[in-house]
Amino acid sequence: MHNKNVAHSNIFPPRRPAKAETTDKDVLAMLLVTTAGKVGAETARLLARRSEPVRILVRDRGKAFAPAQAGVEVVEGDLEVPATVDAAMRGVSAVVLVSPAIPRQELNVVNSAVHAGVGHIVKITGESSSDSPIARRRGQAEIEAGLIASGLDYTLLKNNAFMQNFFVQAPSIVTANSFGSSAGDGRIGMIDARDVAAVAAEIAVSPEPHKGKTYWPTGPESLSYVEAAVVFSKVLGRRISFRPLTFDEQRGAMAAAGLPESVAEDNARALALFAQGDADYTTDDVRSILGRPARTFEQFVTDHATAFS
Repeated sequence: MHNKNVAHSNIFPPRRPAKAETTDKDVLAMLLVTTAGKVGAETARLLARRSEPVRILVRDRGKAFAPAQAGVEVVEGDLEVPATVDAAMRGVSAVVLVSPAIPRQELNVVNSAVHAGVGHIVKITGESSSDSPIARRRGQAEIEAGLIASGLDYTLLKNNAFMQNFFVQAPSIVTANSFGSSAGDGRIGMIDARDVAAVAAEIAVSPEPHKGKTYWPTGPESLSYVEAAVVFSKVLGRRISFRPLTFDEQRGAMAAAGLPESVAEDNARALALFAQGDADYTTDDVRSILGRPARTFEQFVTDHATAFS
């Protein structure tokens, strides 16, 4: 197991853009979260719980019932349509940028933030490389480069794999007491998406110490899928076994679960890299930012035991 650098600054520090003129209505330091997925919705909820003015941008207001109930301002828009992003950006002081790593969408947000004079962007990302065999990682690299070049203050949260990815395995765990993966014996420093959201919220509220930094949030331990099965067995009180899959079996299983072919291919390629140790690292970044340890995998399974029962 290896450790990532806890944080580092880029060689060329970002330039803060000139602030746009604001009205009295705008100075409330609104925080914008760009999607209502597993990280975005939880980030918005945590910010609302702290009584921070927070807005979440969604394509379908009807699918953001939980954030609305938590006191989050929900606005409809589309990251593909710059005018709707610009409307959501009004009065915003910081953005938590999270989407399915589609460069044109996220760069629309970056461009809008530049024009609005936004102070800081917290970018939810992961492993990234312009020459990666995984399309998502190439996309993240393009987005990160565009954000850095924009001159905005930013922080990158390059998360390890989410524990919540196991939800796709829930039907098999429930019906067959087993789950399969092509990750082999590879260990993964999995992180609970709730911890990523908590880190993002903390930085969005107090960005100054985190300007230009890159963090690598992980859980406190690196586990193989065999070891994850042991945790499931302990928490659920019944034997859960792990089934090794080939690359083609993994890709087919993901496609059968309803993922688009390109996403199934991408995910299978990522798991093949996990088998080679690509995700076998942990850091103390969650503790250093939140002042508490990251959740363990056992905590995750315990909290969501009903989903696997």
